[in-house]
Amino acid sequence: MDVKELCKYSESVNVLMARYGVKFGIYKNHVFHEQLFPFDMIPRIIGAEEFSYLEKGLGQRVKALNLFIQDIYHEKKIIHDGVIPEEFIYAGSGYLPICEGVMPPKGIFSHISGIDLVQSKDGTWYVLEDNLRIPSGASYPMIARDLCRKCSPQTFRENHMEDNRNYAALLRKVMDHVNVGGHTVILTPGRYNAAYFEHSYLAEQTGAHLASGHELIVENDHLYFIDFSGKKERVGAVYRRISDEYLDPMNFNEESVIGIPHIFDIYRKGNVAIINAPGNGVADDKGIYYFVPKMIKYYLGEEAILHNAPTYLPYYEKDMSYVLEHFDDLVLKDVAEAGGYGVVFGNKMTKQEKEDFIRLLEAEPRRFIAQEVIDFIDIDIMDQGEIVPRKADLRAFVLMTEEPVIWKSGLTRFSRNPDSFIVNSSQGGGFKDTWVLSR
Repeated sequence: MDVKELCKYSESVNVLMARYGVKFGIYKNHVFHEQLFPFDMIPRIIGAEEFSYLEKGLGQRVKALNLFIQDIYHEKKIIHDGVIPEEFIYAGSGYLPICEGVMPPKGIFSHISGIDLVQSKDGTWYVLEDNLRIPSGASYPMIARDLCRKCSPQTFRENHMEDNRNYAALLRKVMDHVNVGGHTVILTPGRYNAAYFEHSYLAEQTGAHLASGHELIVENDHLYFIDFSGKKERVGAVYRRISDEYLDPMNFNEESVIGIPHIFDIYRKGNVAIINAPGNGVADDKGIYYFVPKMIKYYLGEEAILHNAPTYLPYYEKDMSYVLEHFDDLVLKDVAEAGGYGVVFGNKMTKQEKEDFIRLLEAEPRRFIAQEVIDFIDIDIMDQGEIVPRKADLRAFVLMTEEPVIWKSGLTRFSRNPDSFIVNSSQGGGFKDTWVLSR
């Protein structure tokens, strides 16, 4: 690939991104800040054989995670057999007692999974996180590829890669697979949500209605969309882009003004599908992540294809001893945080900060995990006309119907700070397209 040929369109593409509103927003100090999501023209390239390996590992992982969620809210065999401590499940903020005994349509809990991976310098891929609640980000490489293709069609004629324009079709298939009768809607909290661009873009691409909570109403045990004329139309599936706690003020947070009263009641009766299912947070807790290889062995009878980053649970006395002994060599994460928040590096703390953190760790061991710092690969980005290396991860998207399907693309996020391993957009990171080479 001729990098210079593609990069000369960088300004044009980013101008188009701004025109299309490719932005993300964050709340800081109770103020909403919206900014463009910086895009780098140099794609991440993954070979066909390497991606085939990732496909197998990702599919295996998501299958096991779905079985785990179903088990936890029903028979709880993995707890009874001593694979995961009972108190570890129920102490997690993602476990929702109200979901006990509830089976979603077709038995699918995580319809869309966003699995975050990094590749170490020896070529090994490690899973850093499983995002099973409301994983976002697929829209960014979709629109980036589309705009790059328009600016430089020759690049895409001369380089043979998988076409990523099928994400909308894959997503629509997921929606239709679990739809219990009626329209499909994408439920957005509105214009000031961090991922509002994605909500509107995916609605446009899939043909689903984009709706906020006040446009949807539960009547006679069914959900209806109220159009601009006041007409009510039955809804059979809701791809919700709001958190569990705000989904239904009658069953969760009573102060929510963005949810739909009683939607959980009709979901429990099987009268609407919710994508992803409420209660999935029990499986994407950073502490539960530690047990995923054991889940794969327990539910599938297989060894995990993809590795976890070496992880320690201070909850266990042996792991606590290791963490305290090797504190400066580890990264510590608050299991309830996301978006790059709640992540601290032992060797970056002052003596006082370290003492304070260790006291907190010993008082609340379930709250944290510790991981070895993986020296993951640098990839090239264009910075002020120069090609420079930066740390990057990959969010792979797994869509579930009868079997998991891995989208042959993904969101590559990179740090714009040469000294940082944190790539999240909320921490100032940028993104780039991910090319999966065709065979």
